[in-house]
Amino acid sequence: MVLRGKTVFFSIVIPTYNRLPILAKCLRSLERQNHDDVAIEGYEVVLVDDGSTDGTLAWLEANAAEFPHVRSLLQDHQGPAAARNLGVERAKGDTIVFIDSDLVVTENFLQAHAQGLQQGREMYGSDRIFTYGRVINTCNFDNPTAEPYKITDFSAAYFATGNVAIPRHWLEKAGLFDTRFQLYGWEDLELGVRLKQLGLNLVKCPDAVGYHWHPAFNLEQIPNLIDKEIQRGRMGVLFYQKHPTWEVRMMIQMTWIHRLLWGILSLGGQLNERTLAPVLRWLINQGKPQLAEQVARIFLNWYNVQGVYEEYALMKPRTE
Repeated sequence: MVLRGKTVFFSIVIPTYNRLPILAKCLRSLERQNHDDVAIEGYEVVLVDDGSTDGTLAWLEANAAEFPHVRSLLQDHQGPAAARNLGVERAKGDTIVFIDSDLVVTENFLQAHAQGLQQGREMYGSDRIFTYGRVINTCNFDNPTAEPYKITDFSAAYFATGNVAIPRHWLEKAGLFDTRFQLYGWEDLELGVRLKQLGLNLVKCPDAVGYHWHPAFNLEQIPNLIDKEIQRGRMGVLFYQKHPTWEVRMMIQMTWIHRLLWGILSLGGQLNERTLAPVLRWLINQGKPQLAEQVARIFLNWYNVQGVYEEYALMKPRTE
């Protein structure tokens, strides 16, 4: 157990799959950490390559001198849950930080997490806590940290692996990530349910800032986004199988409320990627890709809800 007044050693666990250009920025930002805080003993970066085909590990080997904190691991393509588990199992630190490989952090990122953990221990009188930093979405590849915080960046998630720090032994007690979540979505929030059952308290840490980069929205992305929503629906049903509660149903949008809401907003699916394409294209041409992406959420959420109920209908005969 990490007690007040004792130092922490951070292991930053990062799964990656074919993200080399933004991964390079992510790793460089982690090498620039200010960790003069006496609470930080040191840190390492445990990068788990989930079977990338873009030369990630070869590039890292060729540039190893630039990244003294990085240790790299390789696994066959099994998804982020298995990759994070491998990272935790091989980590040396007593405190695990999870970020994604498309996140660029500020120089006081680790220091802010260390201070948040110490404040949490003082507040709750134990280390039954984890810190949750701020994630700001940006499509500015050249200078991602220039993006201001926006209302759309707000997250009400209890535990999400985009930017968290947690004592390692609580992850191990909870059982790490469920590797059955091999498609897109929910593996981190499902672990969060188990951490909440162990009584862990969330400590918000807004000074631990990460900038989540993704390319500006365009019409070519839509088929992949639709596929992700369908995958997220399928994984949502697995989430519900494990935790059959109303709270989880609300999270995965498996309620009559969501079915009615997105059914009305999408006119029963008539407002879709084909019928809304002219509007989306116009917004993009007007320099408003973020607004276009929000409009696209109308049919993306409809696909998600449809995916949830289709998978649930398939699940019932299997369970019976």
